[in-house]
Amino acid sequence: MSDLFDEQYAQNLKAQAPLADRIRPTKLSEFVGQKHFLAKDKPFRQLLQKGQINSLILWGPPGSGKTTLARLIARFTKSHFFEFSAVNAGVKDVKKIVAEAQERLKFRQQRTILFVDEIHRFNKAQQDAFLPWVENGTIILIGATTENPSFEVISPLLSRLQVIVLKPLSEIDLKIILKRAIKSQVGLKNYSVIINNSILNFLAKQTGGDARSALNALEIATIAKKPDSRGMRNLDLNDITQALQKRMLNYDKKGDFHYDTISALIKSIRGSDPDAALFWLAKMIEAGDDPKFIARRLIILASEDIGNADPIALIVATSAAEAVNFVGLPEAQLNLAQAVTYLAQAPKSNASYLGLLAAIGDVKNHPEISVPLHLRNAATELMKSLEYGKNYKYAHNFPEHYVSQDYLPRELKNKVYYQPADIGYEAKIKARLDDFKNKKSFLN
Repeated sequence: MSDLFDEQYAQNLKAQAPLADRIRPTKLSEFVGQKHFLAKDKPFRQLLQKGQINSLILWGPPGSGKTTLARLIARFTKSHFFEFSAVNAGVKDVKKIVAEAQERLKFRQQRTILFVDEIHRFNKAQQDAFLPWVENGTIILIGATTENPSFEVISPLLSRLQVIVLKPLSEIDLKIILKRAIKSQVGLKNYSVIINNSILNFLAKQTGGDARSALNALEIATIAKKPDSRGMRNLDLNDITQALQKRMLNYDKKGDFHYDTISALIKSIRGSDPDAALFWLAKMIEAGDDPKFIARRLIILASEDIGNADPIALIVATSAAEAVNFVGLPEAQLNLAQAVTYLAQAPKSNASYLGLLAAIGDVKNHPEISVPLHLRNAATELMKSLEYGKNYKYAHNFPEHYVSQDYLPRELKNKVYYQPADIGYEAKIKARLDDFKNKKSFLN
């Protein structure tokens, strides 16, 4: 009877599970992506075809299919599958699973795959507990991690595991998964979803190779959308954007005067008016405002509105903040006044800030971009074997400590974010960068 209830519980749980879990493939042939090691002509796939599997680490970004793949491996090799998360399991759990695995192997001749999600969260002692059982084959350990196993998994254990690197899913892969979810009976078929190809492309691009995020957004947008007169849910760009949108922090509306006054202070400094800046500073001090808050805002302004036009501005603002901590009011108002007047008279440039905004825009528009191999640090033999750092040119080995090479991803080659102003120290920076660009152009 308990088995019947357990089966019913499992069915109910599955029905209430997130979309990403409901539509997990049950056959290896249904798995999308990771063809660099799962294609039929690859050694890993050929071993699976023979029912052979060794302990391994699945290293990849969120939503790339680590958990799904581990379950499929167990099903494909007819192994017993046991899963737990390193967040809430310990050495006692491992010992219990090992004892059951020994019994299973002895009496049923069935292997046990122990899948440990977020294995990087296990400390050294916990990871040590796996060693003898992985060594003698009592369990087949499959660890999943988003972190570099070279740093997060102890060397004795890592040497006994095959490391499989999963890549972010391509936009094509994500679209296949999303379309499958829309058509699936256990997915969104009953919701009668309509979504055109351009919006599907947008969703796939914005989720940066993460199938779980893409499916979660699709499910949220679908549930939130009211059906039309035909019972169809026609998802538009706004529906998907709202589903993807991050929660924003709520601010206390009762603090309007406080924020209006700091706004006036910042804008006066930005506008190079030290008299107005001193007035608003005095207003805040007399109102009993927190001098540490004022100091923090001055530090931000020093980089946002002055930047490299006067690099000393950041030093002055930071020193004023330290003085506020060290001296306190009322004397610290002198330090704040000195900082405010210096920042107000300083040459202004927001080139660094604008460059950052442009770069952030490209990061959001190209979430799939990863660090080029030659710029990655090859700190371990594993990373070297994956060609981390290959062909990197060390600038200090070249005349004037400069060498022409690509530091941006190929998708953004020659993109310019930082455009120095012709004012203050930034004019010198501009001349130096122009010189570098001319040399790069000549060398290329």
